[in-house]
Amino acid sequence: MHAWPASEVPALPGQGRDLRIHDTATGGLVTLTPGPVARIYVCGITPYDATHIGHAATYNAFDLVQRVWLDTKRQVHYVQNVTDVDDPLLERAQRDAIDWVALAEKETALFREDMTALRMLPPRHYIGAVEAIPGIVPLVERLRDAGAAYELEGDVYFSVESDPHFGEVSGLDAAAMRLLSAERGGDPERPGKKNPLDPMLWMAAREGEPSWDGASLGRGRPGWHIECVAIALDHLGMGFDVQGGGSDLAFPHHEMGASHAQALTGEFPMATAYVHAGMVALHGEKMSKSKGNLVFVSQLRREGVDPAAIRLALLAHHYRADWEWTDQVLRDAVDRLGRWRAAVSRPDGPSAEALVEEIRKALADDLDAPAALAAVDRWAASQEEHGGTDIGAPGVVTRAVDALLGVAL
Repeated sequence: MHAWPASEVPALPGQGRDLRIHDTATGGLVTLTPGPVARIYVCGITPYDATHIGHAATYNAFDLVQRVWLDTKRQVHYVQNVTDVDDPLLERAQRDAIDWVALAEKETALFREDMTALRMLPPRHYIGAVEAIPGIVPLVERLRDAGAAYELEGDVYFSVESDPHFGEVSGLDAAAMRLLSAERGGDPERPGKKNPLDPMLWMAAREGEPSWDGASLGRGRPGWHIECVAIALDHLGMGFDVQGGGSDLAFPHHEMGASHAQALTGEFPMATAYVHAGMVALHGEKMSKSKGNLVFVSQLRREGVDPAAIRLALLAHHYRADWEWTDQVLRDAVDRLGRWRAAVSRPDGPSAEALVEEIRKALADDLDAPAALAAVDRWAASQEEHGGTDIGAPGVVTRAVDALLGVAL
């Protein structure tokens, strides 16, 4: 599967700072000091109803992570998946009387278009769950053969008790885990499981549903968590720098994925930091496909909204915050974009050296994009009120806002 084209990231004078970011597993800030190549895995979409503003907010957060690393002169090895076979996708395809493969391909293509428009840096490896199945099957067999998984009526389940670190990503107690498991695709009430929280690794073929050759597992399809584990281990290995996604993935997805990987390799941890973006609401409720209360990036683009304004609307909220999308949020972003573009259109202006450092400092401090935006606001206001004599300043601001915030002025 191919990703989307990369926009050029301008080089800036000097060098950025190491990123200090919130780690869900420890509940505090950690300073990341990757080697020459920083490694990040971000969980991708299930391709139906893409790309809504909640998606965009999540991928914007991890785009900032990459930009901070690039500014420290590191390379970035970014991997993202597409869950292109899953129960919700099959259910949507059946509801709309469309082939599930065609639906997945259409929505994935739309997602690529939206990511390109929003200037999100593409992953080096963009992998669909279906294409990863040949690598998933042997991992499930290994877990089963090692006693970390078991069969139940043809399905294969992972035993959470096989990983002594299970529970350390989310920090939740068993009751909270069981509740979220039921809400987020698990089956804690199924009889015969060793532990209600045990997640499915391999689902035996069901009539009328797609299935693949599972070697000794029989025909079927993989569970959700093992897909990401197989892709991450194949392309990044253990101990990569950031496992990222929305806050609703901390449990069960990232918790289970970490345990799968740790049981497979005997190594700990799977990732140095587990980083989670907040949820976006509309009309007082979390924006979600199940509720249907979605605002789509493609819809806004069709209405003539500049993608740079959409990106500024996302950047106006701290990535970990839960916030609500409103018409006013978008109007404020459009106004801000206009002010910034007017400020950099002049032939000279106030010196921008301090501004670049302010943006770097803000982003290195747990991706404080609102503080970075406020710094640019101050420079633009100074430009409007007093002007300046630095003929290079507008160009420096334009390149800094592009390189560090991904906004094209």
